[in-house]
Amino acid sequence: MTKSGRTRLSEIARVPGTSRRAQYSASTRRALVDVAEQLFAEHGYAAASLDAIVAGADVTKGALYHHYSGKQALFEAVFSKVESAGAEQIQAALRGHRDPWEKAVAGLRAFLDVVRQPSYSRIVVQDGPSVLGYERYREQEERSTFAYVLDIVRAVLGAGDWQVDEEMEHTFARIFFGAMSSAGTAVSTADDADTEAERVELAIGFILSGLRALSDQGTQLAGLPGPATS
Repeated sequence: MTKSGRTRLSEIARVPGTSRRAQYSASTRRALVDVAEQLFAEHGYAAASLDAIVAGADVTKGALYHHYSGKQALFEAVFSKVESAGAEQIQAALRGHRDPWEKAVAGLRAFLDVVRQPSYSRIVVQDGPSVLGYERYREQEERSTFAYVLDIVRAVLGAGDWQVDEEMEHTFARIFFGAMSSAGTAVSTADDADTEAERVELAIGFILSGLRALSDQGTQLAGLPGPATS
């Protein structure tokens, strides 16, 4: 690694069991993605030039175009890397929690930690929608993090013994997912991200405490469709 933490092509060790060409190709892609991630995070997509990226990765522009059709394709690779890493961090926070309420709070806090990370904040939250387009951005986001929201929603509904059908579970999950996405944008773009994250945790925590109170009281939510019976 360089002093700045970037991966340069010449510094990547060979991997046993693969051809020299395959190793070089993988090394080139990794170097380009690592350098592009740092530049996109520091300067934003629009201000990060391909010249700076290839110079930082110590490759030619021809090598870049061999692997990526252009700047947007490279951004998509960086986006996928950063977004997947964030999703894995959230998944790790959820692991091992049997209590649904503790699980929900752990997931919320992990999410708020992720959206405050410079790379995630700039690349995924701020630049992602405009570079990828809203529909594609939402598809990418749902593929990686929606499943965790759905998992939490199912646990919370189960704690209250609120037996609902799968479609209603997804409706609850989409509502919470939309709220979390909006909260992520608010935190990421706030002048004081830590203070905004505290507000978000307080607000969503208040909603969760209300649901928990209903659960503890055995309150049934009128009108919820139950699971299908044969």
